Amino acid sequence: MAPDPTRVAVVGAGAVGLSVATVLARRGVEVTLYDRGDPGSGSTGRAAGLCYDAYVERTDARLAARSLERFRELDVLTERPYVWVARDGDDHAVAAIREHAGRMADRGRDVSIVDPAELADRLPALETDHLAVGAIAENAGYVDTDAFVAAMVDRARSAGVTLRTDCLVSLQADGELVTPDCSTSPDSIVLAAGPQTRTLAASAGHSLALGTYRAQALVTEGIAAAPPIFYDASERFYLRPADDGVLVGDGAHPYEGDPDEYDRTTDSTFLSDSLARLERTLGQSAAISRSWAGLCTATPDRDPLVGRCGPGLFVATGWHGHGFMRAPAVGERLAKQVLGGEGITHWDPTRFDGDEPVDLPAGIVD
Repeated sequence: MAPDPTRVAVVGAGAVGLSVATVLARRGVEVTLYDRGDPGSGSTGRAAGLCYDAYVERTDARLAARSLERFRELDVLTERPYVWVARDGDDHAVAAIREHAGRMADRGRDVSIVDPAELADRLPALETDHLAVGAIAENAGYVDTDAFVAAMVDRARSAGVTLRTDCLVSLQADGELVTPDCSTSPDSIVLAAGPQTRTLAASAGHSLALGTYRAQALVTEGIAAAPPIFYDASERFYLRPADDGVLVGDGAHPYEGDPDEYDRTTDSTFLSDSLARLERTLGQSAAISRSWAGLCTATPDRDPLVGRCGPGLFVATGWHGHGFMRAPAVGERLAKQVLGGEGITHWDPTRFDGDEPVDLPAGIVD
């Protein structure tokens, strides 16, 4: 067995990278954290910040619950129930909600199935006339991603992490990490660089079964009544409170180009469709305050790639839009694996050859 690493490089100062770097540094490891921009300037800065433990799989649920604890400790979580619904006539989504919510409850999650009348009584902000069924997860909320990044940067630096921003890196097959001004050969390297993870791993000789898709979001100006965290499984969009308005997200489209060259602006169709959906869901109209597009990563089986993919090389990617909400707990688990502990078996990145096709995800939640 290889000795515990004493020097680790973490590439990507988003939610996962900050988390794993901080845990390693607190264990006495010399950690350097690299980012091509500022901390949180990639996928984390464009995340919706939705957080809940309503997962069917036990590992997912436990990691999400642990991360909620960490968000509460940082005082960045606004508690809010998470509601997901199916509309009249969508038998597939109705059956899926009933099955999944029941399994979540069986696994100890605070989740219940509700009919539209119950939903209307509890959450009057929602328009429920055309809903067939809903489910509510109580252990949920949303996070101010900027506040989280700021808090984690402070923790990382306090733990002794060296943070190098605006720093492009490349990897060599022999484990050397190269920057514009120097090269180094750390004991271990952790790649948590979003869509760039695939390119970096490939340069070190490791192929990842990773696809990329472009998602969109907008935030409205103020509205009269704040909604819960909400996901429409029939129309496949989500929303949550944001400032005095609402954040609305949707729009998964395949993207196969350079991760640095994608269009960061939103499509006019997305904007108009989102405002129409908002009015159908909340019975309120609103003006758009701001909007953006971001890149998300996907895998062939919808589980992320987290763990060791070669000697001294670890990755954390392929989140299907669910990376932020599990980041603190994933950082803890990945740090333990870097130090010689057990990884998350069914997230092992070597379960694929690396050339498998990756289908576009059908929605934020199956």
